[in-house]
Amino acid sequence: MPRSPRPELADIALSDEAIEWMVRLHSGRSPPEERGAFTRWRAQSAAHEAAAAEAEALWHGLGSAGAGLRAERRASRARITRRAVLGTGALAALGLAGAGTGLWPGGPRADYATSVNETREITLADGSRVLLNASSALAVDFSPATRRLTLIAGQALFTVTPDAARPFIVGAADGWTRAVGTQFDVDIRREATVVTVLEGQVSVGVQGPLPAVTLLANETVRYGAGTLGRPTAIDAAHATSWRRGKLIFDRRPLADVVGELQRHTRTRLVIASGSVGALEVTGVFDLNDPLSVLDTIEQTLPVRVVRLPFVSLIL
Repeated sequence: MPRSPRPELADIALSDEAIEWMVRLHSGRSPPEERGAFTRWRAQSAAHEAAAAEAEALWHGLGSAGAGLRAERRASRARITRRAVLGTGALAALGLAGAGTGLWPGGPRADYATSVNETREITLADGSRVLLNASSALAVDFSPATRRLTLIAGQALFTVTPDAARPFIVGAADGWTRAVGTQFDVDIRREATVVTVLEGQVSVGVQGPLPAVTLLANETVRYGAGTLGRPTAIDAAHATSWRRGKLIFDRRPLADVVGELQRHTRTRLVIASGSVGALEVTGVFDLNDPLSVLDTIEQTLPVRVVRLPFVSLIL
């Protein structure tokens, strides 16, 4: 059988465009006519065909073409940066651009922040304590009347010193959590913000007309823009296992698991489709080696992990 011809390295702009085509075609949301449009796009010129072949080799990570291209990229850091990382536009198309980078554009200035795979314990002026998870940021604004904080990004566990005259209010994304003396966790995820109570009780509300809900110990609630769920029972110790260097999942969607892992690694983690992201994960994992979780996922779920420089694709 004749060997497949090795594609020439494509123009960088065309390469980025071809990679975006790959992301769209494998997103699970691509209409049937998109594939025909891609066929027409790659037929425009030899340069378009080279870009398409290169993107396919990178995406699938298989065959002599893919191996040859990866070898060239190991010898050329510039090419690795632009192509093997798939490009910012491609990651944005999957909704993961910027995840885990510690960037929070447009938000208030952070008084405290953590980087990838770093946690930080903070004692506030009133004696309350905050444990910041990795890739998180917090702003603090205390006054004589209120203790107001804003979780700008990430996740934090709050242990609140009682003070009935000064409510303790944490704003996060589209809502807020109010406590007097309690311990609770706030987690800003890609699809929602999750509040979990370990001790005492809190009120949780969102912007708009919806009434606030009360959470008791071992209860959790999710909220988003103009939406507020109902409190549900949960094992709060398991839900906050990150503070002990563990991740405990009980039938959690793979997309949630990857979101948790992304805080602890600089390697971009990209899920190729919604159906893959919906697969459920159960297990206990050690955060000392977050990327080893991918090995376990690959062994226990019907997925394949393609590891490239700076990025891992879950297909």
